[in-house]
Amino acid sequence: MNDNLKKALFDYLLWMGDTALVLGHRLSEWCGHGPILEEDIALTNIALDLIGQARYYYSYAGEVDGTGKSEDQLAYMRDVLAYHNSLLVEQPNGDFAFTMVRQFLFTAFSYHLQDALLSSSDERIRSVAEKAIKEVTYHLRHSSDWIIRLGDGTDESHKKVQEAIDNIWMFVDDLFLTLPSDKLLVGAKVIPEMAAIRQKWEGTVKSVLEEATLKQPMASYMMKGGREGKHTEHLGHILAELQFLPRAYPDAKW
Repeated sequence: MNDNLKKALFDYLLWMGDTALVLGHRLSEWCGHGPILEEDIALTNIALDLIGQARYYYSYAGEVDGTGKSEDQLAYMRDVLAYHNSLLVEQPNGDFAFTMVRQFLFTAFSYHLQDALLSSSDERIRSVAEKAIKEVTYHLRHSSDWIIRLGDGTDESHKKVQEAIDNIWMFVDDLFLTLPSDKLLVGAKVIPEMAAIRQKWEGTVKSVLEEATLKQPMASYMMKGGREGKHTEHLGHILAELQFLPRAYPDAKW
């Protein structure tokens, strides 16, 4: 693997790891606050799945980078501008409807991406995808069921979930943001073309929203730049909480 391909792969792995970690942290904020006990446990388990995926990506990224950085160093010892997560996942939880909409839009994307990565020419990425697709299949079913339940429920639940979709839609394009270096990975068949993932994502989203009697927002202003280190103000607050302990006590051992 040449240096350019290594750099492209490292950047891609950081994006995947950062996105999983940040969303996992967001969902962990629901622990003890879920609307019902079963859902409290479900969200916590999904958070653990995502953090587990992040560990795999960070571990591999450290090997590809060749610096010997551990997963902990990559997760805790980078500043906000060095994070590459998608903008969607750093948005605050809001109410339960907002959390479920954010979860559904991301998970529909993640499901189709992981499914495509099962055919990656990179053995390590394939192995992560083989584990992740099992988890994400459940995540998608879980969030889809809630979107349908809320959208086709009471007038109040329908209103809240539609408002959530309208408010968060501006971040969906950022999920599909690509870097020029991605062409190297696509050419080496390490990752799929993002256009194909978007087409499948759109089909899944359309199907669920129709069943939920919800309307997909009209295309308007879209915020992009997560993979380029351009973030909303919310990420800094997340990292301040997430990174405090390892930065305050860098030599601490469990």
